[in-house]
Amino acid sequence: MSRFADVVLSSLGLILLFPILGIVGLCIVLESKGGMFFRQERVGKDRKNFFLLKFRSMHQNAESKGQLTVGSRDQRITRMGYFIRKYKIDELPQLLNVVFGDMSLVGPRPEVPKYVNKYTEEQLSLLSIRPGITDFASLYYFEEADLLAQAENPERTYIEEVLPQKLSFSLLYMEQKSLLKDIKVILVTILRLFGIKINLIK
Repeated sequence: MSRFADVVLSSLGLILLFPILGIVGLCIVLESKGGMFFRQERVGKDRKNFFLLKFRSMHQNAESKGQLTVGSRDQRITRMGYFIRKYKIDELPQLLNVVFGDMSLVGPRPEVPKYVNKYTEEQLSLLSIRPGITDFASLYYFEEADLLAQAENPERTYIEEVLPQKLSFSLLYMEQKSLLKDIKVILVTILRLFGIKINLIK
């Protein structure tokens, strides 16, 4: 998707969703100590790091106990956090990342530096384009946290099984990247929020 389309659509989304964003932010700060946003360092285009924005869904300093979220009932998650994670509302602040130029609406999900350091040369090619809010991998692993909750060793399962598969889906997306494909990914992501599953991976 072009930079112009990214800015226009994400700005429009922020304007239309502003009342909801305000209510969610207020509920977050009223329920638990800390700000409404969570900032995490991720690796972006051309391997330049940036801070990805999310609504805070965990108690303060929860990341010190691990960067992976294990299950929707992870004890670090607040009551409000459980709700916004379930419906992916916590991801909406990333529309600001799109406006700032760190991300695109559709593209490979950005990873934290510790996992990018494990990429192969082929996987590093994903860093030639802007990371996105959603793509094939995001749709396939829509319930990733619950999947990891079933693993005996979530960290190892993520590194050895989930991450390689996600990156293969992202590489497939990059091969098929087009405006029409991006529109389909956005529409399918919205439908997935309402429990409607459509397979785009071919």
